Amino acid sequence: MNATLTLSEEDLYNKRNRIRIAVSLFFFCQGIAFASWASRIPVIKERLHLSEGQLGTILLMLPVGQLATMALSGKLVTKYGSAKVLSIVPIAYALVLCSIAFAQNAWQLGVILFLFGVTGNMCNISVNTQGVATEQIYKKSIMTSFHGAWSIAGFTGALVGLLTMNLGLDTLPHFLIILAFVTANTLINQRYLVPGKSPQKEKRSFFSKPEGSLLQLGIIGFFSMATEGAMFDWSGVYFKEIVHAPEKFVVVGYASFMIMMAIGRFVGDGVIRKLGRKRTLQYSGILMFVGMMTSVVFPQFIVCTLAFMLVGIGVACNVPSIYSIAGQNKNVPSGVALAMVSSISYLGFLMGPPLIGYIAEVFSLRYSYGVFACFGLLMFGMVGRLSLFKETQSN
Repeated sequence: MNATLTLSEEDLYNKRNRIRIAVSLFFFCQGIAFASWASRIPVIKERLHLSEGQLGTILLMLPVGQLATMALSGKLVTKYGSAKVLSIVPIAYALVLCSIAFAQNAWQLGVILFLFGVTGNMCNISVNTQGVATEQIYKKSIMTSFHGAWSIAGFTGALVGLLTMNLGLDTLPHFLIILAFVTANTLINQRYLVPGKSPQKEKRSFFSKPEGSLLQLGIIGFFSMATEGAMFDWSGVYFKEIVHAPEKFVVVGYASFMIMMAIGRFVGDGVIRKLGRKRTLQYSGILMFVGMMTSVVFPQFIVCTLAFMLVGIGVACNVPSIYSIAGQNKNVPSGVALAMVSSISYLGFLMGPPLIGYIAEVFSLRYSYGVFACFGLLMFGMVGRLSLFKETQSN
């Protein structure tokens, strides 16, 4: 195992179900905090009198904060252990969320979102490291179910945002409710996290050339997260401008993608155990390609809805799988390995949506989706050539 544990493996195995619940709840808390912010973006935009261009620029501060602290997050998790980091950073994340309500102008919001990205990234690396450690206790694939908890939290956060707005609650009371929930979860469940910290292996700079296998995993993650970013930011626009869906049904494309991605994450572990990670990732690449290309060739409402469902299933298991494999790397501590792979993967999420826009500006949005469909084929081919996907890692 990549963690030096303070409890015996037998003790951990006996407590495995409670550990799994605790880790799932930490994933859920991170997801609901982020979704709560997202649900209030229109309100904050109006309150601060921001234009679309200003808001777009300010929103970039969040991923900048995430990317700027990838190295720091990996080092903290390696030095202190993911359990200790998770006993602090989720509350810090929720506190920064609350501080968003106090922003009085654009630059203040930008600074707070940078900090939101910093604390969010620390949560991300530490909770995924916990996911890897828990998976090793079970000795079978369970990582996608953790990411499924994050997806469910996204729906829940959006519903809570809608409810609080309908009840007339301002942004601060809404965010304080989330802070109370996150704090309670941290205090109750931190004792059930996998203890210990990653052993110090060879000292190396985070910015040194990553191991070949980690670089390859990062590129696979890049293809998948670029596709996710395209669906998150552009599916509504695609249904409006290309599918010509009625205004009240424009959200169907996004909803169909998100629902199937969440379902895919809850059933994905069983699929991985049956097929193995390699074949699961290859089939995922094919589903991404078929789904996006179908929406390009047949831009009709029903067909595109079904096509976006295929894309949702296609991306569901990818990031959990590559994180799980990265965390099992024998030469690099789990936290550092996850930070390296996350850095490369997240560039896809960051660069994908703007790239869609640039291609659409020159050609068309359908052409953009056609280009991104090829990411699925590239992923299929790349996974097929990698030797690190051994069937023993899927169990």
